[in-house]
Amino acid sequence: MTIAAYITGAYWFTSSTSFANPAVTVARMMTNTFCGISPEGVLPFILAQILGAVLASYLVKQIVLPK
Repeated sequence: MTIAAYITGAYWFTSSTSFANPAVTVARMMTNTFCGISPEGVLPFILAQILGAVLASYLVKQIVLPK
C-alpha cells in the first residue's frame, strides 16, 4: 500500500512522475499524453533538475560530511 501510495502521489503531484531524469524529460516532450511536458517547459525543467542535484550535493557535503 505504501509503495502504491507513493507512486500515485508522485504521478499526480510531480511533473516528472517520480523520475528526476533529464532524458525522461526530453522523451516526455515527444509524447502527446496528459503526462507529457510542453517543449517550452523542457529547458527550465532540466535546469531545475540540475540545480536540485547541485544543491543536494552541496547540502550532503555540508551536513553529512563535515570537515
